[in-house]
Amino acid sequence: MKRHLWKMLLFVATINIAFAQNTFKTQATQILKVQVLKEAEWAMQQKSVTVTAESSPRSAGGKHDFFSEGDYWWPNPANPNGPYIQRDGETNPNNFVAHRYAMIRFSEIIGALASAYQITGDEKYVKQALVHLKAWFVNQETLMNPNLAYAQAIQGLYTGRSIGIIDTIHLMEVAQGIMVMEKAKSFDKANLITIKRWFADYILWLNTSKNGIAEKNAKNNHGTTWAMQTASFAKLVNDQPMLDSLRLRYRNVFLPNQMAADGGFPLELARTKPYGYSIFNLDAMVMLCQMLSTPKDNLWTYQTADGKSIKKGLEYLYPYIADRSKWPLKPDIMFWENWPVAQPFLLFGANYFGEQTWFNTWKSLDLKPTNEEVVRNLPIRHPLIWL
Repeated sequence: MKRHLWKMLLFVATINIAFAQNTFKTQATQILKVQVLKEAEWAMQQKSVTVTAESSPRSAGGKHDFFSEGDYWWPNPANPNGPYIQRDGETNPNNFVAHRYAMIRFSEIIGALASAYQITGDEKYVKQALVHLKAWFVNQETLMNPNLAYAQAIQGLYTGRSIGIIDTIHLMEVAQGIMVMEKAKSFDKANLITIKRWFADYILWLNTSKNGIAEKNAKNNHGTTWAMQTASFAKLVNDQPMLDSLRLRYRNVFLPNQMAADGGFPLELARTKPYGYSIFNLDAMVMLCQMLSTPKDNLWTYQTADGKSIKKGLEYLYPYIADRSKWPLKPDIMFWENWPVAQPFLLFGANYFGEQTWFNTWKSLDLKPTNEEVVRNLPIRHPLIWL
């Protein structure tokens, strides 16, 4: 009898969660529809800009190689022509970031077009998306090589670093957008095969190169964001062994090693921008749950032996999102006033757990942030294609 009652309660709980998820998806669509169609109208007018459009003489790579420079590195006043020195949390506005901006723009275009296609079913959005996808992944004159060997270089020290791999979090919505649009009649199979091969090659580089392996093993947000983007790309190419390994990594590495007993992230809290980095890492953790959970391996409900879970992480940070003035640590050294925005963890957490207050907070925040630092650390800006 007790077992029967437990099954009934579990069934009711499952039905309630499913109803809440459908409700929040409907509400989010209603809230974002006008914005999405406006963004798509803009995207329909855009020409392709890839890494070949602009280059830096400081890059050790070629025309087709992504290049960026470390954000927090500056000329040394004591040795202006020597190696740069670090000023943690302070972004140098003179470093080369054109490729990063091009990738973010690409992500905005594909995210907007895929979202509009999902809402309307109009294949004009798919046709326009293909123009940009072919420029980045197919056309030999303009494509980007599937590596990030020269990302976040440091003048006088490194031609590229492992932490630069974080720059391709902005390809996540490109990959997700492709999955939304790939069954459209306008999406020809030959280009789809070539595009997926590019992502498969990039997954291989992420897992075999020196920089890729170092980023994979990073103990803070760099490790989680490596996994987050790899999961996105692996879903696109249906790399099930990779997806399985990422589920294991979430359960055995990220959750037990990055989260404290209270739900906070000690390595992020130790930074000069603890608030922003905590938000960023929780977004990444939640996206892993969103992308990797299956009926047989639900990361949303997974809990370590000592009680750590994604819900505990959400419950720890949420009060400081609802009211930033309650933050117990010093304000971030930069961009303190720019956070939070409509964080993905609020929407997807609310959607799974049926938390109306989280959803209400999400919709009350900035749904279309424009601050460059915020956008750079917000890979999910078109949530409808993920729900």
